[in-house]
Amino acid sequence: MLRFLADESCDYAVVRALTSLGHEVLPVAELSPRADDETVIDLALREERVLLTEDKDFGQLVYANGLPSVGVVLLRFPAGARSGIGETVADFVSRKGAELQGRFVVIQPGRIRMSARYGDWLLG
Repeated sequence: MLRFLADESCDYAVVRALTSLGHEVLPVAELSPRADDETVIDLALREERVLLTEDKDFGQLVYANGLPSVGVVLLRFPAGARSGIGETVADFVSRKGAELQGRFVVIQPGRIRMSARYGDWLLG
């Protein structure tokens, strides 16, 4: 079982899909509604949870600026592909969940990029 923190931008279909697989997913809105990005990152770190988000600002804060995190999964799904977002994320977590610790992952329809622990892109 993995522990996730779902940012307010995260589609609830992802929360439902991961919860149905037995993962613990805590929505930010239940703890700290309208929290700023730095607060969300800090909360995920304190709670030892991988952050699920659709907010690109976390890429700048965590990946580019090097703020510490347990891990971040950034979801980039356009309107026409949203119906498969929960299933896509659940499938990825089922296959690669053990590798999420300390990584920055971008999931798009048909494409997944995962950083190495020190910033190199591994999957494309």
